[in-house]
Amino acid sequence: MLKGIIGKFFKPAQDANQKTYSQSEIEALVDAKVKEHTASLQSSLAEQASASQVEADEDYTLSPKQIDYALSIIEKVNGEFELAIEPSQLTIKDLNRLIAYQRYKNKGTLINLVKKGVLRRK
Repeated sequence: MLKGIIGKFFKPAQDANQKTYSQSEIEALVDAKVKEHTASLQSSLAEQASASQVEADEDYTLSPKQIDYALSIIEKVNGEFELAIEPSQLTIKDLNRLIAYQRYKNKGTLINLVKKGVLRRK
């Protein structure tokens, strides 16, 4: 009697509900999951690409007041540098660099603008 009780506790339970899967069924399930995963990756990559295109399409041109302000900063360094492009082609990044020069008197910012082709030495 004691053996029967111990045997019931230590024997693995056999479920009649367990279903065995064949090798072909397992491969089909794995293939379906892989295809689903690649489709989700492709859609997320497409969303990221479209988001980056939206950022690239944004308008970085300056307003007339910003152009006047950028030209006034360039006039302050008129002894060494002059504008190499049309004022309408200035971007916000160029304006930010000019403001950084005005604030910190760092010639490196002007040199970066020369390398970019916005300014040129006299």
